[in-house]
Amino acid sequence: MTEPASRRPVFPALRRAIVPVVFGCDSPLAAHAARALAPDVVLLGFVPVSPQEVLSAGATRARELRRTLRRLAEDETAHARTHVRVTSVPWTDLHQALLDEEPDLAVLEWPVHVDAFGPGMELFLGRIPCDAALVRGPWKDGPPRVLVPLRGGPHADLALRLGLSLNPAELLVLHLQSRSGDRQDAPFRGLQQILPRLPEVHLRVEATDDPAETILAAARDFDLVILGTTARTHENQVGVGPVATRLLNESPSAVMAVRAHRWAPAFPSDEIAGARAISILVDKWFAENTFQADEFAELDKLIELKERQGLTISLAMPALNEEATVARVIRILRRALMQQVPLLDEMVLIDSRSTDRTREIAERLGVPVFVHQELLPELGERSGKGEALWKSLLVTRGDILAWVDTDIVNMHPRFIYGIVGPLLQDPGVQFVKGFYQRPLKVGDQIQAGGGGRVTELTARPLLNLFYPELSGIIQPLSGEYAGRRSMLEQLPFFSGYGVETGLLIDVFERAGVDAIAQVDLLERIHHNQPLEALSKMSFAIIQAVIRKVEHRYGTSILDDVNKTMKLIRREHGEYFLEVEEVVERERPAMITVPEYRQRYGADEP
Repeated sequence: MTEPASRRPVFPALRRAIVPVVFGCDSPLAAHAARALAPDVVLLGFVPVSPQEVLSAGATRARELRRTLRRLAEDETAHARTHVRVTSVPWTDLHQALLDEEPDLAVLEWPVHVDAFGPGMELFLGRIPCDAALVRGPWKDGPPRVLVPLRGGPHADLALRLGLSLNPAELLVLHLQSRSGDRQDAPFRGLQQILPRLPEVHLRVEATDDPAETILAAARDFDLVILGTTARTHENQVGVGPVATRLLNESPSAVMAVRAHRWAPAFPSDEIAGARAISILVDKWFAENTFQADEFAELDKLIELKERQGLTISLAMPALNEEATVARVIRILRRALMQQVPLLDEMVLIDSRSTDRTREIAERLGVPVFVHQELLPELGERSGKGEALWKSLLVTRGDILAWVDTDIVNMHPRFIYGIVGPLLQDPGVQFVKGFYQRPLKVGDQIQAGGGGRVTELTARPLLNLFYPELSGIIQPLSGEYAGRRSMLEQLPFFSGYGVETGLLIDVFERAGVDAIAQVDLLERIHHNQPLEALSKMSFAIIQAVIRKVEHRYGTSILDDVNKTMKLIRREHGEYFLEVEEVVERERPAMITVPEYRQRYGADEP
């Protein structure tokens, strides 16, 4: 089963951190801090020599440093590069090493690395190719109490991100306002948008004309202070600014002064500030709400959670001419999740008038089959997968409803227990999307990574543009997802290809991004669709997103736009156009349908 919520990270860890190890200088704190921030810590050895020495004079010291690196790699759960750089220009060589290694963060210890490398740090920080952190102890083991003083500034986002990534016992944002009320407060506007949506973060506002003194006073109650540096050099300071320098020299607690590689203007526009702030929120959601299917592979524990909460689970399988795969899909899921363990309470097939043996196969295997065009006939017939999903609410009874496509060649029970796991584990989760690697089966050949073209070329760009809070969803169009009936019955459903996008946006609009989770289902092999079908799918998805934008802003766009596609044909060496109507229409929330309310005794909202 998955980690308890209290132990799951509240923010994604960095990928890789670099720590310079200098001959003759102990800097264990930098490696310790790097390990707390990144799973991959690389130790790089440097032997500075004076300009008066020949570089070959450093050979003996380089040998000793290699032994030190091997020992540190064992003790610090890091790994060391065997190549040690002997250099008279250490800052320049460190810059080149960072270009070669491409880390997320360089961690330097204050004042050890400044003293060992000599002058030039301000130039190094001004062109550093990654984010940087200057640290000074004492560093506390375990979740720290973190103070993040912010006035906005170009490096404020990085300070908050690193504070969240430490999974702190407490995190206080100390917003320092100038008593003079100058424009230095402007960069904080973006962070103001998201701080109320970060339950791990507390906010305190103080007006001060002496930021360093205010921070030093507050630091006595915390284990670690994380603050941004400045872009300017002041007198004899080395490019970190007077406030950070004073904290690094005088703070009673540990200090991390950070500098972002790509930082925004000192006074960003509201749009830039808002985008940066939303990026923090999305990264946090991604860390907390992205799971792997094997976290839920202990099915007896899922059954225990299900029974303790008194929940039932239904599986609905939409199908259209899937005689080649539907039998295997049914047998695998029924055997593993109904016969061996009672995770599923019912399975139904929702058919879209298949012309092959799909319905016959399912009925022979004992699965209830419904033709969606024959349900709710008084509402009129519509084609489309979304119509089948909407009507599956009418013919299932589970408190949790899962959907899985019937064209999956490599069906596995994880496709179901993966997407229902977060719903059983966390009552706050309302909707779970699956994602996976998508190799395509073309004839007898498998094309690795060939799937997901509409996702990457249409759906994700549109979500990033209009709903950036959903930009962390890896595969918004995946056909494997699950939700709580209490949520799904209140949502409108697009009848066609726009159904997945519409549901995702509506859950977000109703319950916020934290009500959505996503699960890695590893790999899904399915059959390719022709490019023309993908073009029509994209056209429908664009309509769905625009319709949701209309609802959000109370304006009308689609009534005035074209809903027909001119498809390009070629026959006998000649091109011509063929017009096809692709209209994405919505069905109302199922709870508003009288037959549904009568069947389930539901009250219309």
